[in-house]
Amino acid sequence: MLVRDVVAAAHHYRDALGFAYDRFWGEPPNFVILRRDGLQLMLSQAPANAILTPHWKVNHGMWNAYFWVNDVDALHAEFTQRGARIDYGLGNKPYGIREFGVQDLDGHDLAFGQPA
Repeated sequence: MLVRDVVAAAHHYRDALGFAYDRFWGEPPNFVILRRDGLQLMLSQAPANAILTPHWKVNHGMWNAYFWVNDVDALHAEFTQRGARIDYGLGNKPYGIREFGVQDLDGHDLAFGQPA
């Protein structure tokens, strides 16, 4: 996923969402691989003049990333306690999934869900 500042984004994912990383690539840093609970997310720094458009701004309700998790209620509670920016609250969706969404520093929507 493209971000404006890969270091700031990685720190946000670490602090607000509990992801970890081992290192940055590039000098100055421009790439990182985040991981949490067997999930991985790669972030790459966009060029300074790039326009980043979160998917929901193009297609209403569309995420930039969707993660299947084992305990969505516990994850929602953890993210809330960490101060994550909850985009839409925890709930059962008509398509049979219990999910919630967060937004990162660049406005990307990430959803976390499990079968209801």
